[in-house]
Amino acid sequence: MSRSAHPAGPRHADVMSEGHYTAPADDLNALDEKVWSSTVTRDEHGALTVGGIEVSRLAEEFGTPAYFLDEADFRARCRAWSDAFGPGADVFYAGKAFLSRAVVRWLKEEGLNLDVCSGGELTTALDAGMPAERIAFHGNNKTVEEIERAVGAGVGRIVLDSFQEIVRVAHIARRLGRRQPVQIRVTVGVEAHTHEFIATAHEDQKFGIALAGGQAAEAVRRALTLDGLELIGIHSHIGSQIFDMAGFEVSARRVVQLLAEVRDEHGVELPEIDLGGGLGIAYTSEDDPREPHEIAKSLGDIVTRECEAAGLATPRISVEPGRAIVGPTAFTLYEVGTIKPLEGLRTYVSVDGGMSDNIRTALYDAEYSVTLASRTSDAEPMLVRVVGKHCESGDIVVKDAFLPSDLAPGDLIAVPATGAYCRSMASNYNHALRPPVVAVRDGAARVIVRRETEEDLLRLDVG
Repeated sequence: MSRSAHPAGPRHADVMSEGHYTAPADDLNALDEKVWSSTVTRDEHGALTVGGIEVSRLAEEFGTPAYFLDEADFRARCRAWSDAFGPGADVFYAGKAFLSRAVVRWLKEEGLNLDVCSGGELTTALDAGMPAERIAFHGNNKTVEEIERAVGAGVGRIVLDSFQEIVRVAHIARRLGRRQPVQIRVTVGVEAHTHEFIATAHEDQKFGIALAGGQAAEAVRRALTLDGLELIGIHSHIGSQIFDMAGFEVSARRVVQLLAEVRDEHGVELPEIDLGGGLGIAYTSEDDPREPHEIAKSLGDIVTRECEAAGLATPRISVEPGRAIVGPTAFTLYEVGTIKPLEGLRTYVSVDGGMSDNIRTALYDAEYSVTLASRTSDAEPMLVRVVGKHCESGDIVVKDAFLPSDLAPGDLIAVPATGAYCRSMASNYNHALRPPVVAVRDGAARVIVRRETEEDLLRLDVG
């Protein structure tokens, strides 16, 4: 690796005097286990390894940028969620976080169900062998073709998101001679403590049918009376990257109140309640996510308490972790290209990827951490902003972090916790080629989603 000299950027003392940034870790080479997957460590030479393979070897074989997914860690997280909730509940992996045929097979083998929200995700799930009865189909505007495919395949549930969809699904189910299990997604008026664009339970947004004004109650009436539908429960989802369980408590209370109203009006106790997903993960050392067993106990206690107060039997609980399973299992590996110090501000570190492989920083103002991966260093820390190679000033991967001041072009750096929503939301902006996803386990690495090529771009361009 090259170690060419460059002007030093702001040091620790300089930036801390401004009072705007968290102090760098005492050891920039240390790895916070909250942020990294379980098999990531450093070898005797100081290089980052995952699944027993050193990152320089991975970069040489698969190139950069690339996502490296710790398969053993992914499977362990699946088991942790399944064990935490037990046989009396259902865990649906939210496929929108990241989905591939390999991931579907892992989910099937580890006993999890799967939540999809598009025809493409449904096709991937079925093609990889996920039993249709273990699939839930979401979405606020499912097409007729998507609904026909889902009903025809026999998916275990369709989550109804509007009055139009209630009629649409009922009509298609009758035509296909099916009685389709459904849930009604309700918006409960809870403002989750998260970014505006990922808060999903306040009334002024596109998802669900509002509890306010009796709309959800009317949706239940229609679903119970239409042939072709089997209403099995109520669904609620309050947002994403949530650490505080208080929002779930309010949401569960309001959903249980609706269940009680349904019993009183229709003489029916709906057997299921889905509290969605949205549980947060650690992107930086500042984050403090809950463990699955803590979440399971908290949600179970909340629902049981509210049902007892309402005189209801406790329904079967479903949850939908996506980010909480796949997010911590992967990191993105980049090669440093240029280093540009701005005196008194920070040093800009440009890498060979950017917003085309991680749009979350630009879209959600998301925060990430970063480490020097190809070696260790005892140099002083410098404040950096890791940026991409795209023609956008907002092309930022990591807004503010500390890296060693001897960082040089050719070094490899790794951004952890990129398993969720990075490859799923990746783009071809500036005709960039989307990176591969490489699964690593027990000293072996294999591509599960290949890197795009220029031939792929040209194949779609039929002009």
